Amino acid sequence: MERFLMPKITVLTPVHEGGDGYIAELHECLASQRLPEGWEVEWVLQEDGRTGRPLASVPDTPWISKGVGRWGGAAQARTMGLARATGSLLRCVDADDLLPDSETLARDIDVLTSNPTYGWTVAPCLDLFPDGRRAPGPYDPDPGPLAPGALLDGAKRGEMPVMGTTLTARTDVVRLVGGWPAIPAFEDAAIVLFCEAVSSGWMQRLPGEIYRKHEGQHTASLAYHDAEETQLRQQIVLDRAEALHASGWRWTPRTQDAANIAS
Repeated sequence: MERFLMPKITVLTPVHEGGDGYIAELHECLASQRLPEGWEVEWVLQEDGRTGRPLASVPDTPWISKGVGRWGGAAQARTMGLARATGSLLRCVDADDLLPDSETLARDIDVLTSNPTYGWTVAPCLDLFPDGRRAPGPYDPDPGPLAPGALLDGAKRGEMPVMGTTLTARTDVVRLVGGWPAIPAFEDAAIVLFCEAVSSGWMQRLPGEIYRKHEGQHTASLAYHDAEETQLRQQIVLDRAEALHASGWRWTPRTQDAANIAS
């Protein structure tokens, strides 16, 4: 069965009950994206839970796919949603974040269609504070091709260079590295490091995400900042990324998929 019938980018968003306060803004943001000719966007919304309530404020329309599942955290919700992704490219955007402008997805598509041997692209992130102030991340790499292992080296220093939710990757690459690891946090950084371990990547010049800072976000919780858990989940990710690098295995595009992306 052919999954990729036309050029499509899937945006995958996990959401839980109580975490949907900004979902209408994200819907408006995605609906306003201007894509290259012939491309379309698919929004896969996956509730971390079975209430259906976080999905109710988003209209039922053909380009939006809604799903529910047992509660298990963002990594599980993302991986469950991945089963419904039909785009050749995959982008994750959290329910409380935004894309900076209407050309954000188009820039990622352009990079990956122009560079068919690249598996992924990332971008700078802007933190959005409650007072409206925006600030860039402290470790953004220079734009252009990323050196092999550059992101892993930064992560090992405790200076993860990019936000994992700026990643746009070949959907096949995400599936090949197993999706998001079953850890309570850092899974978004993990998928970037796993993609880096098996394929080449590109750093965008312009921002790819607006990361909203607010009291209700997971990264503001006490559990997220537990030192023992933080060390453990990061070690799990770094060990796996290093093992993937050491294997020497590299992703190569299938002929038919490359033709679909380039068309």
